[in-house]
Amino acid sequence: MNTILSSTISKFKLSPFQSTPFLLIFTRPKSQSTTIPKKQDRIRDHGYDNYMEIEKKTRKVLKFQDLILTHPDQCIPTSRLDTLGRRLGFKQHESGKFVLKFPHVFEVYEHPVRRVLYLRLTRKAHLQIKRENDALVAQIPEAVTRLRKLLMMSNTGRVRLEHVRITRREFELPDDFEYSVVLKYSEYFRLFDADEMRNKYIEIVERNERLSVCAIEAAREREYREKGIDAENIRFSFIVNFPPGFKLGKYYKIAMWKWQRFPYWSPYEDISGYDMRSIEAQKRMEKRAVAVIHELLSLTVEKKITLERIAHFRMILDLPSKLKDFLLQHQGIFYISTRGNHGKLHTVFLREAYRKGELVEPNDLYLARRYLGELVLMSPRKAPLDKQLVSFRRRGNENDFGLRKMENSDDEPFGYSDTENDCRGDRDGERDSDLDIGSDDCDATDEDMDLNETEVRKNACITQCS
Repeated sequence: MNTILSSTISKFKLSPFQSTPFLLIFTRPKSQSTTIPKKQDRIRDHGYDNYMEIEKKTRKVLKFQDLILTHPDQCIPTSRLDTLGRRLGFKQHESGKFVLKFPHVFEVYEHPVRRVLYLRLTRKAHLQIKRENDALVAQIPEAVTRLRKLLMMSNTGRVRLEHVRITRREFELPDDFEYSVVLKYSEYFRLFDADEMRNKYIEIVERNERLSVCAIEAAREREYREKGIDAENIRFSFIVNFPPGFKLGKYYKIAMWKWQRFPYWSPYEDISGYDMRSIEAQKRMEKRAVAVIHELLSLTVEKKITLERIAHFRMILDLPSKLKDFLLQHQGIFYISTRGNHGKLHTVFLREAYRKGELVEPNDLYLARRYLGELVLMSPRKAPLDKQLVSFRRRGNENDFGLRKMENSDDEPFGYSDTENDCRGDRDGERDSDLDIGSDDCDATDEDMDLNETEVRKNACITQCS
């Protein structure tokens, strides 16, 4: 061996600038792995990020709505906006600017008696709230089924009441679900207190095997019947739709092909009796975790939920500890958006449920919430309410006409109309009906509303002269 190496070195002729010879060493290329990598970079999908930007505004609007609705008269004076806005995280003068950005949701008006500016919700906002509440009540039987399926996926058959309360908006549960759902349907649920932790738990009374059909299994059957795909190829596969710009290499495609055909246990199957020490069992558990998160997202209204709320169910659903890294391995099935709270909030979307920024199969509650987003995105150019914070609106035909034009110029989605019973507080021929409605909203007495028209005009003239 030394003789061969010395003869090889002697064949190289050294240049005047070289003091030592160099060797050309040929090595075999490393074999590429055909498994899905554990760590992957997140590829942005701007369609989902733009969706979250709208929801970020909607979330702040909902906080202001709840603040207004908590008052008995459902209106607050504008002088208290800064004080009340600090509860929601707004700085000084930010709450007033925020309200003026959404004139189709919030209305600044002059109180007919107190002569101060008040803030209340518009008629469109009240109609949106009513529509959402009606949809929430109408789908309570479906919410019962969702809660039963969630409990069936639990490895203990029980879930903490506080965790369900945190995620009630995602699962279409009313605010009083403890009484209107859990205690009302005692044939399905049982509520009890844990002695060792002093926490309330919801436990399923009896498992129903007809509910143990996953959403992905129904999608596979639909693909098999409509497109005639081979049953063996889609028996354990998921619908994959990678984001734009995701690089699919040759070996990654091979890894996905192998992973799609790898068997796994159903999310509703009891796995307590299986031996998890083998490598194959661990791979099955990893794929089962994908199926569990897929089913959890399928049970939500908008097919999305924050990563932090999924973590509440991590122990009972046998999910891995590093959820974000785990979900990034399957970017063709899920998408994680960091928009909405300065990168501190991670929202997980089910990619197959969305197409062009909308749900493929929308429901009534989703449409009601989407209508609030439409009100937030409406242009405020036709509603110049910022002038009302500077000076009071005088009584005149021109101003009254301008206000009526502002109210009637907007298009009314979903067939809503502002022409009847609108709480505006005008001083024209519709004064009596408007003031009666305003009295319900703003705590005005009947004696205050009995002011005749001549006295009102006299007071207006005195005010203008002064």
